[in-house]
Amino acid sequence: MRRLLVVGLGVVLGACDGGPGSRGPADAWLGTRVDSAGVVIMANPTSGVWPPGSGWTVEEELRIGGFGSDADDEFGQVGSIAVTSAGDIVVSDRHLGEVRVYSPQGRFLRRVGQPGSGPGEFARGPLDVLVARGDTLLVPDVRNQRIHRFGPDGTLLPSAPLDPAVERPMRFGASPGTRVVAAQLRTMAGAGAGEGTDALRILEPSGRFGDTLLVLPSGGLFQGGGLRYFTPEPLWTLSDSATVIQGVNSAYALSVHDGGGRVRRIVRKDHRRRPLTDRDERAFFAYLDRAWLDAGVPPSQLPANRARVSFAEFLPAFAALAVGPGGSLWVQPVQAPSDLSDAQIEAYNFIEDYGAADWDVFDAEGRYLGVVAMPPRFQPRLFVEDRIFGVSRDALDVPTVVRLRVVETDLTPRAGESEAPGS
Repeated sequence: MRRLLVVGLGVVLGACDGGPGSRGPADAWLGTRVDSAGVVIMANPTSGVWPPGSGWTVEEELRIGGFGSDADDEFGQVGSIAVTSAGDIVVSDRHLGEVRVYSPQGRFLRRVGQPGSGPGEFARGPLDVLVARGDTLLVPDVRNQRIHRFGPDGTLLPSAPLDPAVERPMRFGASPGTRVVAAQLRTMAGAGAGEGTDALRILEPSGRFGDTLLVLPSGGLFQGGGLRYFTPEPLWTLSDSATVIQGVNSAYALSVHDGGGRVRRIVRKDHRRRPLTDRDERAFFAYLDRAWLDAGVPPSQLPANRARVSFAEFLPAFAALAVGPGGSLWVQPVQAPSDLSDAQIEAYNFIEDYGAADWDVFDAEGRYLGVVAMPPRFQPRLFVEDRIFGVSRDALDVPTVVRLRVVETDLTPRAGESEAPGS
């Protein structure tokens, strides 16, 4: 059975007024909680539970690659990272058009696939890798119009067709433990979809799309044959129980849905909308010019390419969502390019620098705890319980796959009986 739910945050959030105040000094939480029609609404201020200078931290425990590494450990541009049930680390490389598998200790095990257009061959460019049930590797390949499938040992399995002219994949994601894989699909013109909506659907180990978990509002990146950056987009993440946490990033408001698609919790945090500045736009165009030239676009073509780019009025509220230790919710704010130094702007990379280094962390009930700072020039790709897998770049922009461990403290408020975002 298809499970459909068109998300309307505005209706639910309108029930927040007049809620109770703080839970008291023992919990040190200054937000409000309101129960309305079976939905718990957690409204958070800008200050968290953790005292200044306290809270969780992260520490590095594994590094793969970097300058001077063996060829098996060198990366061009890391796409996504996945982890098998045995703890093996699976990395897709968009530049090289391949997938590699490493042991939990970082030892190279095997390559999966290679560049090309045939069976088990990947087009260079956007390339995700996901681990489904049974440790089946799924590699969506939009340019080759198929979803590649591989067994746990790298054996090539029959692929599944993918037609982006009918359903365009916008984003893929997976729960870390139970291997629930989902895809955000936009039904293209003439295919009978609801206008302005995307379907969040299960991606089965067979490579076929299954039940619809939610119907999300479409983002505004693609507009009139051009690209409009920093427009509001729906972002989402999955827990191991197939709970979906999602929100449109024009506002700092996240809805938590159970396995049946019902809204169970709303998590909000005070947020001031920040206008996009001329310096932001200049930094972004400098990045685009470098990317176009690196891709072989003639310099004479740059003005025409620029003419197809526009920008939203405000920066989004957040760039990414993840479920961390104990069902905690992690939210990555957007980093304004204009906040960077001139030297940093010269090396600005939208893919790696869009999200800020400081992540907001909420407990399992949606109370704001505080900020966890990631290492400089590190961007997370995957959260698995108390481990964070991501990409670190050195001064020469050489990428390295890094695994961090979350070092927790007992500075969290006491949990109640209500349902958790990650459960």
